[in-house]
Amino acid sequence: MKKTSRSAVVKRILGSIKPYRFSLVLSVIFGITSVSLTLAIPVLVGRAVDRMVGAGAVDLGSITPYLLAIAGAAALSAVFGWLMTVVNNRITYNVTRDLRRAAFRTLQSVPVSYFDSRAHGGLVSRVITDVDAVSDGLLLGASHLFTGIVTVAATLVFMIRLNPIIAAAVAVLTPISLFVSRFVASRTYGYFKEQAEVREEQGAFTEEIISSQKVVKAFGREEDARRRFREINERYEKKTVRAVFFSSLVNPSTRLVNSIVYASVALIGSLFAVSGAITVGVLSSFLAYASQYTKPFNEISGVISEFQGALACAERVFEVIDAEREAPADEGEKLDGVKGAVELDRVNFSYIGNRPVLRDICLSVSPGRHVAVVGPTGCGKTTLIKLLMRYYDPDSGKITLDGKDTSKVRRTDVRRSFGMVLQDTWIREATVRENIALGKPDATDEEIVAAAKSVRAHSFIMKLPHGYDTVLSEDGGSLSAGQRQLISVARVMLTAPPMLILDEATSSIDTRTELEISRSFEELMEGKTAFIVAHRLSTVKDADVILVMKSGEIVERGTHRELFAAGGFYRELYDSLLRGVSDGQG
Repeated sequence: MKKTSRSAVVKRILGSIKPYRFSLVLSVIFGITSVSLTLAIPVLVGRAVDRMVGAGAVDLGSITPYLLAIAGAAALSAVFGWLMTVVNNRITYNVTRDLRRAAFRTLQSVPVSYFDSRAHGGLVSRVITDVDAVSDGLLLGASHLFTGIVTVAATLVFMIRLNPIIAAAVAVLTPISLFVSRFVASRTYGYFKEQAEVREEQGAFTEEIISSQKVVKAFGREEDARRRFREINERYEKKTVRAVFFSSLVNPSTRLVNSIVYASVALIGSLFAVSGAITVGVLSSFLAYASQYTKPFNEISGVISEFQGALACAERVFEVIDAEREAPADEGEKLDGVKGAVELDRVNFSYIGNRPVLRDICLSVSPGRHVAVVGPTGCGKTTLIKLLMRYYDPDSGKITLDGKDTSKVRRTDVRRSFGMVLQDTWIREATVRENIALGKPDATDEEIVAAAKSVRAHSFIMKLPHGYDTVLSEDGGSLSAGQRQLISVARVMLTAPPMLILDEATSSIDTRTELEISRSFEELMEGKTAFIVAHRLSTVKDADVILVMKSGEIVERGTHRELFAAGGFYRELYDSLLRGVSDGQG
C-alpha cells in the first residue's frame, strides 16, 4: 500500500468533495446567511437596551420593533442553519458512499496475492469503521469549522464598527488561542494513527475468531481467545486514552484563553462606558459578541482534535484505494470456442521472493483428457490450479490454452473456460436457487432443478422450509458440509463449462454419496478437459494421466496401473493410505 502525507490526504479529501461543489456553494451561502442573522441580534439587543436605561426611561413603543426584529432574525437564522446542515449531510454521505465504492472497487480489482498477505477483518475495518471516522471527523466537522471561522471573522467586523480599540484588544489576544490549539493538535495525529492500527488488529482478530468459532470450541481454545482479545483490547484502551487525553487538552486550553478575552472585553468596555465613550447598550452588544467570538474557538478546537483521528483513518482508506491493481479482467486477447488443449512450458512460481513453490513444471494435455494431480500436503497442487485459473501468473515459463498464452488472454475468458469446484465451499446470503445459479443468473427453474437432481441435491433441498426459495446464510446455516458442497457441484453442473477443475471436490461428501454422484461427474466430464486434485487416490484411478507432485515438482506421471507397477512415490502414497485405513479400522 502506498503511504501518503498528511497534506496529501487533506488534498484527496478536498478532491473528493469537488463533484459536489454546487451543493458546497449552497452550504456556504446558507452558512453565511445564518451567521450574519445571528450576529445582527446583539446589535438589536444593544439598541433596545439603550432605550430602557434609567428609571422611567423605558420607551416600550420604540422597543417593540427591535423585539420583533430579534425574533425574526433568530427564526431565519435557525432556518438557514437547518438548510446548511441538510446540505452538509448530503455532501458528507455522498462522499462517504464514494469512498466506500472506490475502496470496494479496488478490492475487486487487486490480485489474489493482496488478500493472501492481509487480515480480512482488517480490510473490513478500513472500509467500514475508518470511512465512518472520516465522515464524522472530517466531513461533518467541516461544517462546524466553516461556521466557526465565519462567525469569528464576522464578529470581529461587527466589533470594529462598534469600537476599534476594544476590537483591537480582542484581536491581539486571539492568536494565543490558535497557537495553543495548533500546538496540542499537532501532537495528537500520531496517537490517533496508532489507535486506528490497533483497532484494525482488533477487528481482524474478532473476524477470525467468529468465523472459526467451531474450531475454537472443538479444541477448547475459548480462554486463549479471550486472553488474546483482552490483550489487544487493553492495548487499544491505552492508545485511545492517550489520544483522547492529549486531544482533550485543546478545549480547556482554548476555554482559558477565551475567558481571558471575555474578561478583557468586559473590563475595557466598562471603562469606556463609565467615561461615556460608549453607551450601556453598546457594552452589552460587545459582551454578547465577545461570547459569540470565543465560542467558535472551543468548537474549532474540538473539530481539530477529531480531524487528527479522521486524517489517520483517511490515510488508511486511501492506502486501500491506491493499492496496486491487476490489469482489467477484460484486457487482452479474446478467447472463444475453447477446445481444452492446455500446455505448461517450464513454469516456475513462488509466493515470496526466492522460495519456489513450483519448479520447472512441464505438461501437455490434449482436449478431453482427464488429468489427476496427487501428492502430499504443500506439494503445490492447489498452486498449480491457481496458475491455470490465472489467479497468479508464473514467474517464468508459459501456460497456453488452445495455443494462446494465458498471460496475454483476457482473464475473464480464461476463468469462464473452467468450471471449478473447491474443497472450501462458498455459500452467499441468498436463496438456494440463487446460489446454484451464481454462474448463470438467467437459468430457468427447470435447468436449476435438473442440475440439483444430477448431483443428488434435489431431495435434501426439497426438505428445506421453502425448498429452492429457502434463504441461506453466508456460511450455509444448518446445511452440512456435504450439502454445501453438493450445491457447489450443482452450480458447476448448471454452467457446463468446456473444462473442469475439481479441487478436492468430494472431500466433504461421504463415500456413499460420492459413489452416487460419480456418475454425474463422469457425464459432466465427458469430452471435456478436466483437472482433478484429490487426496483420495481411489477417486483418480480412472484418470488418463496422474501427475505425482513432491516439493513443487512433478516427480512421476502415468496411469494408475503404470505408476502402481513402477513402485515409486505414488506406490508409497497408495500404500500409506491403505495402512492409514487399516490402522483406523483396527
